[in-house]
Amino acid sequence: MPERDRSLGNHTIPSPGPASPRGPRRIGILGAGRLGTALACALRDAGYEVDGPAPRGTVPGGDAVLLCVPDAEIPTAAATVAGAGAALVGHTSGATPLSALAAAAGGVGIFGLHPLQTLTRARAAFRGCACAVGGSSTGALEAARGIALDLDMEPFEIADAQRPAYHAAASVASNFLVTLEATAERVAARAGMSPAEARARLAPLVRTTVDNWVTDGPERALTGPVARGDRATVAAQRDAVAEAGEDLLPLFDVLVERTAALAERGTAPVAP
Repeated sequence: MPERDRSLGNHTIPSPGPASPRGPRRIGILGAGRLGTALACALRDAGYEVDGPAPRGTVPGGDAVLLCVPDAEIPTAAATVAGAGAALVGHTSGATPLSALAAAAGGVGIFGLHPLQTLTRARAAFRGCACAVGGSSTGALEAARGIALDLDMEPFEIADAQRPAYHAAASVASNFLVTLEATAERVAARAGMSPAEARARLAPLVRTTVDNWVTDGPERALTGPVARGDRATVAAQRDAVAEAGEDLLPLFDVLVERTAALAERGTAPVAP
């Protein structure tokens, strides 16, 4: 709820509103999915004039148009907004190069803006997260930086050639983590836990592990039977995983192998 104006005698002191945007003041959002909706809300809160989120196939107005559409649809969306009068056109893909915006590039600055955040709700928490940016010119790059800063994100420049590796790292860190936790739920069912119980009981362990990884790095954060070299316990775990599902064994075996390699790396003597 907006803060009310404050009164002082017979005078009213307006409550401070958002600061002037550092990016283009008027932004059109094309794409009404989770990211488009979340960005539209956040940009309005930051003081931008926002047209959208508009459904695909339409052309929102603005000094800049931000395409929040699936990667494969970016070239078509860029062609849709070409010639609409925007000085800047950007996409929000982490993996897609800026060249995908070529259809809109004639006399128009193009940029990329990818919040490094997972989105499951319309109102997302962008504050404090990293944001990959790129631009076809200094002005386009600075526009992307300005938008990121106004949403309290931490922008960093990413080259097109680096995008696949950057996006793969994000998927491993976020998407695959969810897959691992879903696997843990299946195995926990053999211990009589419902999925909800497994999530509630394992969540503190997961959060602390991630915090330790962030603070100490992977080698020092690693604990457990593989790190201790406790082969008997690992073998018993493998049997339990097999009971939960034979299809889980390849994943378990690869994880044991990679965890053992990480543990060995952590105990290796440091070269003088």
